[in-house]
Order: sequence, then C-alpha cells, then structure tokens
Amino acid sequence: MVVKDSRFSYAWVIVGIVVISMTLIYGIRHSFSVFFPSILEEFGWSRGSTAFMLSLNLLVYGFLAPLAGSLGDRWKPHRVMPIGLIVLGLATMGCAFARELWHFYLLLGVVAAIGMAFAGWPLLGPALANWFSQKRGLAMGLAQTGAGFSFTYGLYAEFAISQLGWRHAYFVLAGTLWVILLPLYFLFFRFRPEGKGLKTYGTDGIAPAKEKTPESKQALSGDWTLKQAIGTYQLRLLMLTYFLFWGIGTYMVIAHQVKFAEDVGYSSTFAASIFALYGFSLMGGNLSGGISDRIGREMTITLSSSLMIIALIALISVQDTSQPWLLYIYAICFGYGGGFFTPTMTAGAADIFHGKHFGAIAGILLTGMGIGGVIGPWLGGFIYDITGGYTFAFFLCMAAFVLACTTFWIAAPRNADRLNAKMMKIPATPDRR
Repeated sequence: MVVKDSRFSYAWVIVGIVVISMTLIYGIRHSFSVFFPSILEEFGWSRGSTAFMLSLNLLVYGFLAPLAGSLGDRWKPHRVMPIGLIVLGLATMGCAFARELWHFYLLLGVVAAIGMAFAGWPLLGPALANWFSQKRGLAMGLAQTGAGFSFTYGLYAEFAISQLGWRHAYFVLAGTLWVILLPLYFLFFRFRPEGKGLKTYGTDGIAPAKEKTPESKQALSGDWTLKQAIGTYQLRLLMLTYFLFWGIGTYMVIAHQVKFAEDVGYSSTFAASIFALYGFSLMGGNLSGGISDRIGREMTITLSSSLMIIALIALISVQDTSQPWLLYIYAICFGYGGGFFTPTMTAGAADIFHGKHFGAIAGILLTGMGIGGVIGPWLGGFIYDITGGYTFAFFLCMAAFVLACTTFWIAAPRNADRLNAKMMKIPATPDRR
C-alpha cells in the first residue's frame, strides 16, 4: 500500500544510509595515504611498489563492480551487502599482520576490494537511482558527501595511528565499520522502494496502466539491457571519462598528496589536515551536485575539470613551507572539482541508461575507474622514483582532466531522450531539464 502526499519520503533515509556507508567503506581505502608514510618507514619499499597496493585495489574493485551491480539487479542486495562488509572488515584487520609486500597486495589490493564492491557504491548508486526519478542529481550529490567524509576519515585513522600504531589502527577501522554499518544494512536499507511498499520519489501516486505485450511494456519502461548499453559508444565514452578523471587524474594525486606535503617539509599532522580539508571540500562539491539538474551535466563536468586543473597548478607551485595557502587552494579546488564529478556522472548515466539493469551498467563505468586506478597511483610513484619529484606526474593529471571533460561532452547525456527514442523506441520528451 502506497502512502500518497507524504511530507517525508523514505528515499531520504536511503540517502542518509549511503552517506554513512560511503564514509566508512571508502574511508578504509582513502586512509591509505595516511598509512603510506608509516609503511614506507617500516619496510623501506619503493614508492611505486608500495602505492601499487592502492592501484591493485582499484583494479580489482573496478572489474568486480559490474558483477556486484548485476547481483543487485538479479538477486537480493540485503544478502550480498552484509557479506561484503564482513569481507572488508576481515581484510582490514589482516593488514595489521602483514609483513611482506604481497601480503598487502592480497589483503588491501584484492580481498578488501571484493568487500568494497559488494557492499559499496556498485550497489548503493543504483539503489539511489531506484529511489529517485526526480531530483536525482541532488540525491546523488547529497549521498556522495560520504565520499568526502571518507577522505576526512584520514584524520580518524591518523589519530588511531598516533595513539596505537599503524597496525592496531587497522583494527579500529574494521571495528568501526562493523559496529555501525551491519545494523544499518540489516534493519533499514532497501535496494528498491517496492521493498517497503513505496514508490520512487517523484512518481505520481497513480501507477501507469500496464500494457499487455512485452514489447509495449519495454517501450513504456524504457529499460536498457546490459547488452544494448555495451553496444553504444556513449557507455564506452562514459567509461573512458571515469578512467581518465578518477583512475588516472585523481587517484594519482591523492595516493601521494600526504607524502608530497611531507617531502616539502610539512609535518605529518599538517599533511593529514590538508587531506581532511580536501575531504570537506569534496563534500561541498557533492552537496552542490544538484547544480547539474539546473545547468546541465556537461557544463557541470566542465566546471569540475577546470577546478581540478587550478588545484594542480597551485600544487605544482608549492616549493617549500613558506606558502601554505597554496596547499589550501589545492585542497579546496581539488575537493570541489572531484565533488561535482561523481554525482554528475552517475546522474548522467542514469539519464541515458535508466531501468532495472542500471546496476550492472553503472558497474561497467566503475570498471573504467578501476583500470585507470591500477595505473594512476603506481605511475605517480614510478615517476617520483625515476625523476625525484611529482611535477611531471601532475602535468599528466591535468591532461587527463581535459580529456575526461572532452569524452563526457561527446557522450552527451543532454541528448538522452533522443537516444532512448532511437534505441528503445519510446517517445522523446523535449527540454529534459
């Protein structure tokens, strides 16, 4: 039974759960740069080989994301997601016992990535698409504030390291994950509004009449299949956009930003605080994600890419500790730029490839990030190992952001209705936004 004209929609509860989930799940990945100096100091490995832990995590995560999204489409996510949390927690605790490089590769690079894929965004993102037909950009932006919190989570990890040592800090992160998220997933999270007898936010109280034929039903629903989506250049271009923006450009920088600040001469505490400022700025960008509903997805991605380039210009300009304001500019612009990107990308993909198979389709996009992610952090460390600095790496990131913006414009979510009319044989509706 559907309650009509309610002042409050349960869809916003789902948004809140996603915020908390993103914070704790990806806080484990994004605290890597805080653990990075301690691991380097204890074992003396090269920066490239050590940073490859994060690269491997992103690669495995990216390839598993479509599988996780498919399970959300076909099975019951409330069974899959708690298992993912348990696997992620066990992998995190296992890092406390690591003694060899391959231990970290296996635990942080492979097992933790499995947990993240089956408990995180590959299922959380499609859940939001299921719950919202209106204000989708706003919902995605609000939910992605959890990604911002996941970077400020580095302060929590830094405090645990300073008090208990880096090994015991991994126990703290795993325990926090389980204590908070397992009850939320079991008791409150629902992948689809039908699971609580509700309708998608923004739909009318009266459901449209169902047609008798499968062809008519498909025409009304406009559901894309994974096979149909893969056959479009739009999906391939969106995948390439993720590859360039997050995999190469963003993760190359965030894997090394704390160590970069320490190399310049700043303390580990100050370096971690810059990382946290980046996280807060990322949240600001996420909260502003609804701007794409107003100015369009493409213009928002252009704004995002421009901010990322400004941030890197400021970072390259840092030569010593005499101008900390350059790091502040970097953190704010890099955070806001990245914050705009993910909710806009997800909303843009949902504009085109909406329907019950969107989970698997969204997972394909994350594969692009994973493939880029295996290159980005490692390449940044490799460039440092052979040049003694990060300048060339940061210029490479700028080029990646320009190309990412270009591929998104060519994919053109603004033309989603026209594409759907052509591919799905449904009527196009002008002036989407």
